[in-house]
Formats: sequence, C-alpha cells, structure tokens
Amino acid sequence: CTDDQNLVTVTVGQNVTLTCARQTSLYQETLFWIRLVSGNLPEVLGTTFNFDYDDVKKTPRFTAKQEPGSFLLNISTTELSDTGVYYCIKVDQLDMKFVKGTFLRIKGPEPDITAVIQVPPSDPVRPGDSVTLQCSVLSDSENRTCPGDHSVYWFRAGSDESHPSFIYAHGNSGDECEKSLEARSPQKCVYNFSKKVSSSDAGTYYCAVATCGEILFGNGTNLDIQVNMWDLKTANTVLFLLCAALAISLIVIAFLIHTIKKKSCGCFNDGATASGDQQSQQV
Repeated sequence: CTDDQNLVTVTVGQNVTLTCARQTSLYQETLFWIRLVSGNLPEVLGTTFNFDYDDVKKTPRFTAKQEPGSFLLNISTTELSDTGVYYCIKVDQLDMKFVKGTFLRIKGPEPDITAVIQVPPSDPVRPGDSVTLQCSVLSDSENRTCPGDHSVYWFRAGSDESHPSFIYAHGNSGDECEKSLEARSPQKCVYNFSKKVSSSDAGTYYCAVATCGEILFGNGTNLDIQVNMWDLKTANTVLFLLCAALAISLIVIAFLIHTIKKKSCGCFNDGATASGDQQSQQV
C-alpha cells in the first residue's frame, strides 16, 4: 500500500510504504522521516541525504531507504499504535522545511457483534421489588476476527447525571451463550442483571459490549420506579398530623412554663409581704 493525498488507511497487520520526493541540489541537505503520535514526543524513524546514498536504516518494523528520486519509509506488520502523523522534513543547515505530511490510520478488525438488544421489564416496578434487566448479544461466531471473549458491562444514567456511571461487569464464564444447531446462525448470549430497587434507582440502564477495541451500547432500558399514590397520601397525612401534634405540644409546654413562673412570682410576693408585716409589729 502506498500513500495517496496525504491520507493512508490500512488494516492492522498489513505493510505500508510512505514516499517523499528527493531532489539533488548544489548544497548538501538532509532528509528525515519523523512520527508524531498523540501523547508522545516526535520520533525520528530514518535519515538520508539529498544525493544518492546507499545507507539503509532498519529497526524491527521500520525501514528507511533511498529509491531513485525518493526517500521511502516502509512499515511492516502495522499495529494499532502506528496510527499517527508522519512527516518528511528537509534540513539545510539552519533551514528546515516540511516536505510532506501523511496521516496514517491503522484500522482494527471489525467487531463480530451484530446486535445488542435490551428487553425492558414487563411488569410495573415499585420500591422494594427485585428487578432483572436482560441484555442479548448476537454475534457471528463463524467469522470471528478478534481474539479473546467480549466483555459485558452495565451503566446507569440518572436524570440528574450528565454521564452514565458504571455499576456492574459480567465475568467471562461462557454459560450465558447458547449453542445454535443451525448453520450460519448467529450465536446468542443472554446477560441478566438483577437488583432490589428503591425510588433512587430510577434511570436508564445501558448494556455495553467491549470487543475488538470498540464498545457497543444497547438501546437502553428506562427503569421507572412507580410510587403508590395511596401510600404517598398516607405518608403526607401522617406527616401533617405529626407536625400538628408537635405544634400543640410546644404551645402546651409554653403555657405550662408561663403558669409555673407566674405561681413562683406570686409565692415570692406573698412571702415578702408577710415578712414586712412581722417586722412592723415588732417595732
């Protein structure tokens, strides 16, 4: 595969060749192939001169060499990590020029998952109920291209949350998958997630399948927790009665405190008067 219009897309494992024009001049110039990958420093993959030069720079999968009128970079057995921008740079003493830039995209194998289906609960859900959410994963097992098993996760998005939150991951036991007897029929794996719910568990639950470096989401199951209106009215009535009883209790307590203080003041005044009369008689 050779580059075309500065954009190259190849499948992982293929070989790719990037080309850079090389022109001779009166001055000695140096050509470089460098790679820019997000999050990493620039990496020099090969160098040469503008004049004919037989030196070949090789690393385990990269080969930089001259061809008539060009400077080539060969990448063998491409990997997903090879995705990035590749620049051919010409340096003449203190002068540097970007001759060509190529974005190389390495495409991984296509997922063998054909569908992720979620089935909502058939009956109304109330607080305290045990709910089972079901996720069916259909895959083409005969044309499988990715090594390893797929992984299944559950996420929940509440009404007050901007992003879904992770809640559960299934293990890879293989017991969830059904073996079909029909030829070329998709394999079906059913994953169940059970939970005893409360009113705070309302939201949309998503089943996600990770395979071939990608994550595929189901259509989502909206779990609506129904609150019994009779229980709600009863709770409101009880709350009102409790508040009324509390208010009456406070009034009674305040009245009793006032009465006790008034009697205490009366007794004090009566005692003072009697003491004054007794002193007058003695005089």
